[in-house]
Amino acid sequence: MMINNYFDENTLEELIEEIKYVYQFDDRPWVIGYSGGKDSTTVVELVYMMLLSLPDWQRIKNVYIVSSDTRIENPLIKLYLSRMNDLIGKAADKDKLPIITKMVKPLPQNSFWANVIGRGLPTPRVNGTFRWCTDRLKINPSADFIRDVIKQEKQEVVVLLGVRKAESIARKRRIEGRELANRLLNRHETIQDAYVYNPIVELTTEDVWDVLLKINGGKTPWGSDNNELATLYSGADGGECPFAGTNAGNQTQSCGNSRFGCWVCTVVKEDKSLNGFIKKGHRELVPLAEFRTWIMSIRDTDRYREKKRRDGTVYETKAGEMGYGPFTWEARQLILEKLIETQKKIGYELITVEELKAIDEIWDLELDFSRRILVELYNRLTGVKLPWYYFKEPLFDEDTVTELKKLAEENDVPFDLVRNIILSVYHNKNYSNQRIMKEAISRLLNQQWLHYEVLKEIENENK
Repeated sequence: MMINNYFDENTLEELIEEIKYVYQFDDRPWVIGYSGGKDSTTVVELVYMMLLSLPDWQRIKNVYIVSSDTRIENPLIKLYLSRMNDLIGKAADKDKLPIITKMVKPLPQNSFWANVIGRGLPTPRVNGTFRWCTDRLKINPSADFIRDVIKQEKQEVVVLLGVRKAESIARKRRIEGRELANRLLNRHETIQDAYVYNPIVELTTEDVWDVLLKINGGKTPWGSDNNELATLYSGADGGECPFAGTNAGNQTQSCGNSRFGCWVCTVVKEDKSLNGFIKKGHRELVPLAEFRTWIMSIRDTDRYREKKRRDGTVYETKAGEMGYGPFTWEARQLILEKLIETQKKIGYELITVEELKAIDEIWDLELDFSRRILVELYNRLTGVKLPWYYFKEPLFDEDTVTELKKLAEENDVPFDLVRNIILSVYHNKNYSNQRIMKEAISRLLNQQWLHYEVLKEIENENK
């Protein structure tokens, strides 16, 4: 089946005129979601060209360009995206355009590593279930930024996205299902006071690359070269591509449909993007691929997973076995150790000091009587003492912890319960309202995993 390209029946000038019409229609500021990929780059480039075509007095409102750093971006893509944000911001200042660039990221306490290593959340499955990462790492930080813009500008905003009907059947149906007859704007699905405009929705993949590589020889209005982006896609795809692009040296190369994802993404069985870069010669990324393979291998391994969820509930699988909860305390330490070792091999920051601090606080709150496991582990592996190293004092010394474990065993009381109660009392002791402590202890004593056998027995009797 032959695909009709947008530019077979329309011109680039007509598309820019449409964008100009929407821009000048009202005074609502724009927010562009910019990932650094081909589609969002096309949107930014078209908007930049449109603004350049306007006289100063017609540039009536701000255009915010927001990029999301999940903190686990592929290093090559993160460096590229950071550089593009910097170039766009500087060029906009020089050209006196009302463009404001912003890079958002999840808070350290809600990062991927804070959730996996700190709280023990299992990595998302290959089949897509329990995919907690996208919302926490990408969608929520961007949505929070948009809400901040709404609050700052004191009015509605229009969000521009680089989505296209040609991208996939499922996406095409979602887009068409939201469209309102004879309108260019749709209400945002989750953000109040926000509308969505998809300026390149009718463009095919070939159209997008035509805009990026044929206008001005691939040079962007902010001074970069889109042939570099084509090279990134070529590397990420590992040579698989639905059409041929042309680079600066007039050499035909693949440009493809690849999506740049997180380097540790466990939702896909094979990370074609990461492996593609490695095959293209980026051998420095091999340790990342090895770590990703390893962490996927331990996800459903019995000795690395608790048999109760974080809230104390338990469940049985279809096979009648106890279902898994978070990663064990020992597994979390092992993951951190492997991650730091990988960071040393690659010479690139994979986990920030901010995230380490957040993880340390979670461990202090939930697990670590010594309060020194993380700082000592980091010092042992790197030879560096974290800024708070000397401020960490044990809650109990090693002998006391050993005695507590012994007493728990002698009295047939789960040590997890002993630890949880002690830590709960410690963290709630300064509240003047004693009800807070009592309720916290009550919740711990009534968690399902402690009474599962009794509850099961009652359930069987009532059948």
